[in-house]
Amino acid sequence: MAVVSDTLEDAALALADGRACILPTDTVYGVGVAVHAASGPAILFDVKRRDAGKPIAWLIGSIDDLQRYGKNLPPAACALARRFWPGALTLIVEASDAVPVSYASESGSIGLRMPANETTLALIRRTGSPLATTSANISGRAAVSRFESLDEELLASVGCALQDPVESLHSGVASTVIDCTGGDLTLVREGGISFEDLVFQS
Repeated sequence: MAVVSDTLEDAALALADGRACILPTDTVYGVGVAVHAASGPAILFDVKRRDAGKPIAWLIGSIDDLQRYGKNLPPAACALARRFWPGALTLIVEASDAVPVSYASESGSIGLRMPANETTLALIRRTGSPLATTSANISGRAAVSRFESLDEELLASVGCALQDPVESLHSGVASTVIDCTGGDLTLVREGGISFEDLVFQS
């Protein structure tokens, strides 16, 4: 069973040890690993019982990280990050050399998002690493925005579970995902931000 904790220290220690940790975001609860401590996302596939090879997006701590972990960025991607980060927008961009091959997609891309959640951002700062994160649910089951709704099987398979002290700020709606690698903005998934708003703002 995971250590259920409301301290960043416990979660940061688990992540630094390369273990998966359940953590809050501004959308739904996620399960993630510290990129600098885990060799790849395989542990997340095991925890979620998800097919290997499906890309795992990163939660990052600042808009500057878009330039650090992305390359050949179209101006529209940078404009969207400035307008909607922190927030419920994931941008798929070409991965820079700072992204380990094990985390990039087969096409060499990476999904990046800066969450609008102080607990998550504090955890990123504490670990000193992006967090490769996916929704905290067994594959095929619903994502959750409340700690008490987390699957017991999932809780039993992670190193730590960090409860958010302000769950009322979780939207319960997944982030909108935009692919910025092809020149044009391509909608992959519409979530908390409408595609029309994104196109208008870009």
